[in-house]
Amino acid sequence: MKPFSAPIDDILFTLNHVAGAPRLAGYDAELAGEIAAHFAAFAEGVIAPIDEAGDREGAKLVEGRVRLPEGYKAAYDAFVEQGWTSLTAPEDHGGQGLGGVIGAIVSEIETGASQAFNMLVNLVPGSIRTIMAFGSDDQKARFIPPMSEGRWLGTMCLTEPGAGSDLGRVRTRAEQAGDHWSITGEKIFISGGDQDISEGIFHLVLARTGAAEEGVKGLSLFACLSERADGSRNAVRVTRIEEKMGLHAQPTCQLAFDGAEAELVGREGEGLKAMFTLMNHARIDVGLQGVAHAARAYDIAASYAAERVQGRGPDGAPAPIDRHGDVARMLAEIDAAALGGRAMAHLALVTMEAGDDPWLVEFLTPVVKAHCSEAGIRAAETAIQVLGGYGYLEEYRLSQVYRDARITTIYEGANGIHAMALAGRLLRLENGAAFDAFSRLIEAAEPTPGLSRAYAAWQAARAHLETGADPGPVAMPFLRLTARVLEQAMWARIAAAADHHPDPARLHRAAALVARQAARAEADLAEITEA
Repeated sequence: MKPFSAPIDDILFTLNHVAGAPRLAGYDAELAGEIAAHFAAFAEGVIAPIDEAGDREGAKLVEGRVRLPEGYKAAYDAFVEQGWTSLTAPEDHGGQGLGGVIGAIVSEIETGASQAFNMLVNLVPGSIRTIMAFGSDDQKARFIPPMSEGRWLGTMCLTEPGAGSDLGRVRTRAEQAGDHWSITGEKIFISGGDQDISEGIFHLVLARTGAAEEGVKGLSLFACLSERADGSRNAVRVTRIEEKMGLHAQPTCQLAFDGAEAELVGREGEGLKAMFTLMNHARIDVGLQGVAHAARAYDIAASYAAERVQGRGPDGAPAPIDRHGDVARMLAEIDAAALGGRAMAHLALVTMEAGDDPWLVEFLTPVVKAHCSEAGIRAAETAIQVLGGYGYLEEYRLSQVYRDARITTIYEGANGIHAMALAGRLLRLENGAAFDAFSRLIEAAEPTPGLSRAYAAWQAARAHLETGADPGPVAMPFLRLTARVLEQAMWARIAAAADHHPDPARLHRAAALVARQAARAEADLAEITEA
């Protein structure tokens, strides 16, 4: 089994030379490199070793409380001790204030080492961001330091048995009860809904304060702590841990709120607006989860293929399989998925952090979330094929990469919903302002034959949708075509900057493969216009 090795060179190359992170105020490339190296050592030495055993053991529900696999408590304690919980928290509230780009570096490495661990700790930055944006000064002072210090971990409680993608159907209610609110209802699919590694849990809960017929306008956001002010346990119960295809060490819980004490965050009736502060960053992070899985799949497959001798090369001598044409093609596809997806995600992240093109962020977010999550699954599947029979065994861990990656196309909004948002809502919003922002990005890019070909197809597809064509049947092909255009633009940047990477030849091989794939844009267009 190939031990986890963080792709530091690839991450820093993309941020510094492709996605434009140096343009951000406060970004320090040297500091980013130091943090990446330190966290990589921690992830490789502390987080990655608990992942395989944690997958086998799984989280368990014991007498109403969640018990995580052996080693997770010790790993989290070390994580806290080294200060990783405070990395992006604001300095005024005990954090290091290092921003979203540094957080993304850590998050990707963390996912590559163990997505289960990542999902336990990585809702905290989003929770802090939400409180900073919508909480009162008193709430900031009370809620942020315990999260920054690692004493609390966070959850995001949206989904209910009858309200998944349609949050207008949320039925969990919040009612004023003296000096606090009382929440009653059931939430499902809550990542880290309970665990035994942190002192407390900070639940952000979407609950109904208005009438059912008000839909999402009747929803408000609440902070609900696992313990009351007097130290007693709040009325939040785990009714079960879901038995999942993957992520066995990460407890996905059903929670019952039985009159749980809570505080309103932000204004009543504006819960969804507040929650999207958490969700939009989370969607970029899900894209990076897909990237992390693709990078891990490439590392395993490339290492195996370089050592596995089968058949003979052109010189007649026994050859490792990475010298065989079809295997070399598969390896390049996996590598391109990780490298290109990371460039797309980093571009969206840098644009979000810069705050100077919000329409472009609106456009890129669904594209990055959907494309990169799909890329992670395809990369894992292709890597299994590279290893052949050995890929099908648990020994090489690719089966776990695939199982863990599979959820990324479903949570934080199923990819089909993101496709519909792109081809429907965003197309119509403000006369296509988000689409125009994307066009400006592409038209400012260095033109290549592949980019010109894909962009011409995309423009024709946009014109077709603007005639009033039903976006439903063609939303996914349109998102795929859009991602293809963005991919071509990012690979033009990657190829132009390749000499800044330790292995330029590797990048040029992947760039050539992606350039050839531009021809698929016409097929995407035909699928859209001929539906």
